[in-house]
Amino acid sequence: MIRVALREIRAHLVRFVLSVLAVTLGIAFVTGTFSLRALLADTFSSIIASTTQGDLYLRGPVTTAADGEAKEPAAAAPSATAPAAGPAAVAPDGVPAEAPSAPPEESEGTRVETLGPQRRPVPLDLVDEVAAVDGVDQAVPDLLGTVVLIGADGQAVVNGQAPSLGSALRENDPSGTLLRGRAPRDAGEIALETTAMQTSGLDIGDVTQVVIGAGSLTEVTVVGEVTYGNPMVGTTLVLVDAATGESSFAPDGEVPSIAVFLEEDADRDTVADAISAAVADHEDVAVVTGEEVRDEANKAINQLLGFLGTFLLVFALISLFVGAFIISNTFAMSVRQRQREFALLRAVGASPGQVMVTVLGQAAVVGLVGSAGGIAGGIGLIAVVRAWLARMDMELGGQVVIAPAQAAAAVALGTGISLVAAAIPARRAATTPPVEAMRDDVVVVERSLHLRAGVGAVLLAGGVAAVVHSVQEGTERAGTWLGVGAGAVLLGALAVSPVIARTVVRVLAWPFVVLFRPVGRLARGNVMRNPRRTANTSGALMIGMALVGACAVLAESAQASTTSIVESESRADFWVQSATRTVPPGVVTQIEGLAEAGRVDTITVGRTAVTAPDGAEDTYRVIGVPADAFGQTLEVEVVSGSLGALADGEVAVSRTSAVEEDWSVGQEVTVAGPDGPRAARIGAVVASQLLSAPVIMDADAFADAVPDGQTSVLAVLVDAAPGVAVEDLRAALDAVVEPFVVLTVQDAEELTGALAEQVDQAMTILYALLGLSVIIAVLGIVNTLALAVIERTREIGLMRAVGLGRLQLAATITVESVLTAVFGTLLGVAVGVGLASALPSVFAEQGLTELAVPWDLLSVMVLLSGVVGVLAALWPATRAAYLPVLDAVTHE
Repeated sequence: MIRVALREIRAHLVRFVLSVLAVTLGIAFVTGTFSLRALLADTFSSIIASTTQGDLYLRGPVTTAADGEAKEPAAAAPSATAPAAGPAAVAPDGVPAEAPSAPPEESEGTRVETLGPQRRPVPLDLVDEVAAVDGVDQAVPDLLGTVVLIGADGQAVVNGQAPSLGSALRENDPSGTLLRGRAPRDAGEIALETTAMQTSGLDIGDVTQVVIGAGSLTEVTVVGEVTYGNPMVGTTLVLVDAATGESSFAPDGEVPSIAVFLEEDADRDTVADAISAAVADHEDVAVVTGEEVRDEANKAINQLLGFLGTFLLVFALISLFVGAFIISNTFAMSVRQRQREFALLRAVGASPGQVMVTVLGQAAVVGLVGSAGGIAGGIGLIAVVRAWLARMDMELGGQVVIAPAQAAAAVALGTGISLVAAAIPARRAATTPPVEAMRDDVVVVERSLHLRAGVGAVLLAGGVAAVVHSVQEGTERAGTWLGVGAGAVLLGALAVSPVIARTVVRVLAWPFVVLFRPVGRLARGNVMRNPRRTANTSGALMIGMALVGACAVLAESAQASTTSIVESESRADFWVQSATRTVPPGVVTQIEGLAEAGRVDTITVGRTAVTAPDGAEDTYRVIGVPADAFGQTLEVEVVSGSLGALADGEVAVSRTSAVEEDWSVGQEVTVAGPDGPRAARIGAVVASQLLSAPVIMDADAFADAVPDGQTSVLAVLVDAAPGVAVEDLRAALDAVVEPFVVLTVQDAEELTGALAEQVDQAMTILYALLGLSVIIAVLGIVNTLALAVIERTREIGLMRAVGLGRLQLAATITVESVLTAVFGTLLGVAVGVGLASALPSVFAEQGLTELAVPWDLLSVMVLLSGVVGVLAALWPATRAAYLPVLDAVTHE
């Protein structure tokens, strides 16, 4: 029977190739995800190994951040690592796509986040104490912060989403290799890492400008080129002298960690004990080995890459799910065409099991060959991505490989999906009665759709109920309910689609029936004659279009929410912000001194310890705003309480934090500060997206709670002075920020546009990932039409014999394709839009407050589906048109 299966494959090679292609594309996505994850892991492991070369490290205890985000590495880790004396560092990458209305992330003064959990800093002056311990060669503080480098073209160096970071470089620095020149010796000199040198167009001896940390624009000379022996993934790394690094990146006299390098003959454990004794007065400071630090950093990276891999695998599995429809449809039509052949096999003694093995054997070959092609395609895909990133100066290290276990998993997945998809057609073939072999014509009896319709109706009803429950106020785990409901609705729509196909297609076909006689009537009849096949063919496209439609609604709603939030919360004429997420204090002073400026308010951010009413102490993100700014340059929704006493020392808390921490108006918290803790009453619970922090304080109280070196000015809000035109204020502000390069002046419309652009970038990635499932769905239409031409060979010959022309026949096949594609698209868009309509209710706290449906884009999608139908029909229609009439009439 295996020989029969292989002979059938050779006889219908085109059908086999199209089925294999569906598996190949899906598996290529899966193996590509495996390869990308392994490649990124290799890259960042090499970065960690080369940037955490210390034998020992001094670091503080773990702290927690109760602002809703665990202090695991930032989401931008794959593009944000950079050398440092301590663990590889990660810089924030701006406004997160899932909260488009939030302001830019703070940079914790001038520092950046480190891989692993957030830890309390250690005193910088411990460096001298540690360096004096016997056996210690060098003690190097971890100095890392934000830097803006002006390139040879006079513009700030920007390399995609990769960060621009600064670090300190000492003479004989053990962590880096000086390729050319020398290390910087004062504030007027810098060295550049090789990637930064190439990206900026600068060279040794060139004079340029930099903004280091929260400082101002400074003229510097490039004096050296440094490498750390690994790809920097696009990071722009600027190296300064030790004194500048300490003043810019550790202004409060504290650093994240201190790396200790030992003398060659020193015993690590002995020196560690000696260091612990030397810093015994600092109880919170721990001495750990370099291996521990590197292992923790690698673990954090693997967690991040695990999230990335899972995200990509979801789309890969969607593509495979869509491909399963093609395989199932292909084998269903093949079994229907070969029903007489199977009956003959049964008549000559083949058992039902042997017939079933014949069909499943073909499916196994499809899965094996498709999986093998997918593995090769995945490796090739990542090689192309790697080359593309390298051209953008974001080179990745390591080799593009697939581990044997991953290759085996991909083959098992592809083959398993093929076998499952072919199981029902195989069973139908196995149960073909031998008496069918005696018929002149094969009669296919379609089963009733009542059971399928009933199951679909139950799934739809349950899914809709779950979605409705998710949007009810106060529903716990609303996102989970929405996800379960969406899955049930999607499966229910697939189940009932054959039932509604006849009615919907009849309506869609009306223009063709009226305008194109007899082509329209023939096409409508062919599509409606087998609603199960029509639904299965369009089902793959329906899934892809449902996801695309949901993404379109999500993107439009995010844009509308961003606009609404800026319009409702921002009252200022202009916002001044920085690409470094930190506005230099000198700029604020200059703006306040402008005659054209009336009211000037700053949004300042930092972190401080807060003791909750129940006595639990935690570290929170805190925002400082002048109390009288509310109602003037800012407007926030007060859920309960009042902001009136904010100037008297009360604090406001966000609605999210109030729910999570069980805080309420009237309770008392204790806020730490340089001069000691102080009690503060919770005066209001607010809902704000622009001020996204658990605790909001008056600017004066904020200054008492957070040390100067640990604060950042996120934005400056400026109103025009009475009688001054906003155009004149804009000109004055532009003149102030021009020397700083990284600062921008935006009105409400421009601020909205900048945030919306970030949403567009995120959605473009989703559309690209979903595009593969749509491509596979189009292959399904091509495959089904080609099989339909084979199945109806005799019918086509008879139509040609009674006078139907070649062009008419080709047009009939094309109209069938268009009807199928438009039916699948309309059903998918309806499901996607319906489900996405629940998103604003479920995710309102994350900033998605408005529902907006892009009807123009959805209309274009429906029109494009018609074009897709035409393109998909080109080859099957041509094949049908050129079938020899006499051969077709006598075909069995």
